[in-house]
Amino acid sequence: TRLSILAAGCLTDATCRADGTINRRLLNFLDPHVPPSAAPRNGVASRDVVVDPAIPLRARLFYPCPSGGDGGTGDATKPLPVVVFFHGGGFAYLSAASRAYDAACRRIARYAGAAVLSVDYRRSPEHRYPTPYDDGLAALRFLDDPNNHPLAADDGDVPPLDVTRCFVAGDSAGANIAHHVARRYALASTTFANLRLAGLIAIQPFFGGEERTPAELRLVGAPIVSVPRTDWLWRAFLPPGADRTHEAAHAASPAGAAGIDSPAFPPATVVIGGYDPLQDWQRRYCETLRGKGKAVRVLDYPDAIHAFYIFPEFAEARDLMLRIKDIVAGGGGEH
Repeated sequence: TRLSILAAGCLTDATCRADGTINRRLLNFLDPHVPPSAAPRNGVASRDVVVDPAIPLRARLFYPCPSGGDGGTGDATKPLPVVVFFHGGGFAYLSAASRAYDAACRRIARYAGAAVLSVDYRRSPEHRYPTPYDDGLAALRFLDDPNNHPLAADDGDVPPLDVTRCFVAGDSAGANIAHHVARRYALASTTFANLRLAGLIAIQPFFGGEERTPAELRLVGAPIVSVPRTDWLWRAFLPPGADRTHEAAHAASPAGAAGIDSPAFPPATVVIGGYDPLQDWQRRYCETLRGKGKAVRVLDYPDAIHAFYIFPEFAEARDLMLRIKDIVAGGGGEH
């Protein structure tokens, strides 16, 4: 596990350039993609779908196998709740096909008994703000269209999807995207015919500001996330010339909080780790949500580092999966 944690940090250091670009060729070598699996693994099958061919925007759909196979259980006719997931990686790294996120989404689908649509949003610096937010909202509109269900017209092995029980979720930068997608949905909810957001699951969300918080100063040498790395990632993502008071980074700014007070903005669960340098920003995010009258559940893991959830050997990672199961089963719920 220690080697995996070290490797995760080295991935960014080895591929980011001083001029603000990324060595994609080296990154693709260091982060090999895994294919989808029509045959269920641990009771979950997956397939890649095209969300918008014009971009092109793709996603990987994970779903519990209704019967047979490796651990498959359930009723093939029972509609599944949907978790729209956005992977981490500082807006610039990794993908829905990265080994760690393929495995993580497979675990969410298995534990929660839900379909997971992991969005392969376009990454910075090639695609800066607001591209991932645009892609996230496009994924919701894709699901809202009944012509796209059940996303498996060729063989019908995917159970139907219940988009009235839809959750947006993500980790790190992906949790930032999930927040802003939920905001955009809330501001335009009347334009959705079928889809309803039941909850937001923000796992160690990546927010920031110009000041250095006590946690950033105290955990300056923390694994995976460090201040120099996050500064580089913000510069690569935000519009040229923008600083970290920009709405994308600063959730408490007026623009960053627009839509939170809408009744359509869902109840939120925010996951915080005690060894995450970003934790102070995450707690401020919770205060912003509460200040807008929103229900917030905080899951505190005092001994957890940033990205602990992609390491299934950690007890906290398994506990989080059980909590996600409860959240989805409860339909988001009031906290």
